Amino acid sequence: MHGEYKIPGGKLVVVDLDVEGGELRRTRVAGDFFLEPDEALDAINAALDGAPADTDAAGLAARVEAALPEGHGDVRPDGGGRGDRRAPRPGPRHGLDRL
Repeated sequence: MHGEYKIPGGKLVVVDLDVEGGELRRTRVAGDFFLEPDEALDAINAALDGAPADTDAAGLAARVEAALPEGHGDVRPDGGGRGDRRAPRPGPRHGLDRL
């Protein structure tokens, strides 16, 4: 699945993932933002991987925030949560219109 979210007045967050067994798998976050240290992006991906697929944006943002080291750059964790929530969901309704 693929989702994109443009933070109003800010950066683009792109999330690609699979859902297996009701959990997020092979989660990859990208976009037009920077993170320091370089390992922060790996920490974000690891924090999201394995999350229940029905986790809301606040829950995903909390997982990301907990994984980020101090001084993590200009990305807000809630943007990642929104990008993920906008990924098409399995089932009869696929679309980027749902949070």
